[in-house]
Amino acid sequence: MDRYPLLEIDINVIRRNAAAILRECRKRGIEPFAVVKGFNAIPEVMAAMADAGYKTLASSRLQHLAAAKDAGLPVKTLGLRIPMLSEVDDVVRICDISLNSQAETLRALDRASEAAGRVHNVILMKDLGDLREGIFDSGEFIKTAVYIERELRNLHLYGTGTNLTCYGSVIPTNENLSMLAEDTVKIEEAIGRRLEVVSGGGTSSIPLMMSGEMPKKINNLRIGEANALSCDLAGYWQCPIEGLSNRSFVLKAEIIEIGEKPTHPIGKLGINCFGDIPHYEDRGVRRRALLALGAFDVADPGKLIPDDPGIKVLGASSDHMIIDIHDSKCSYKLGDIVSFTLRYQAMLFSTECPCVEKRIIN
Repeated sequence: MDRYPLLEIDINVIRRNAAAILRECRKRGIEPFAVVKGFNAIPEVMAAMADAGYKTLASSRLQHLAAAKDAGLPVKTLGLRIPMLSEVDDVVRICDISLNSQAETLRALDRASEAAGRVHNVILMKDLGDLREGIFDSGEFIKTAVYIERELRNLHLYGTGTNLTCYGSVIPTNENLSMLAEDTVKIEEAIGRRLEVVSGGGTSSIPLMMSGEMPKKINNLRIGEANALSCDLAGYWQCPIEGLSNRSFVLKAEIIEIGEKPTHPIGKLGINCFGDIPHYEDRGVRRRALLALGAFDVADPGKLIPDDPGIKVLGASSDHMIIDIHDSKCSYKLGDIVSFTLRYQAMLFSTECPCVEKRIIN
């Protein structure tokens, strides 16, 4: 008997998605890296990325990259998060490449690489306004790149890169990515060679690439979400790509209570269990169901997409999710199963949550 909540993971869909993204990138002279963090480096999904043709797997979690190494996958590994000083030895041991922005950290990596008897590849990150990692000032960015090349003998300046959208929600454009391209040209002129990689962001940079407006200097993207979930590309970004499907991850939950109730809480209102003050729309008495699924499993229930278009997700506490089924054409009853496809945050949390059963479909 199945246990719920249940996350079904279709490896064939994921492999086809990854192959479609690779095909579109390579048509345009871009060799992407596959980010495995969003699905918590599930071994079968990482293998699907390699099978599709990805040559480098990336994650902000060293445990994920160590698992890729231990599995013997024919790929390089990229550390996505700026290394902590306390982990530089592990970064050199586990990562073939790492993203960096701090001179002190780079010097620590250089010492760790020397002690390990190897040369470590680094991509120097520039902040183009999203205000997460990266060097903001162009002069300092170029100066740091030259410093790596000339002074840190156990590091190889592999490339330059930037991050957009993830924190500041800044959209990748020809204008902002051209700033990275121009600074990279200046770095190459200063060091007398071309860099292997100029990394122009992640999934949110795909629409710019597909439009033909990506600066020609950009030859890499770090793709996570689009390989697994296509809903934001097709919906928010209005950039559907042939061959992509959002059926790679399907979450199923069981109904534990069903009936009619008011839609607005009754009594004096304060904060909810998470310290928030939600807004409730009063739609009168409607039929609804309670699912054995909550924020503990998926973080934000609003990041679930019901398979039944007649269902509306109302909200959740830690362990209970409330859905409106009043307009559904299905006659739900106690014990029935409700299915959802996922947005990125729901994938991130449900793949990691030990209370969500996982089923691999090959």
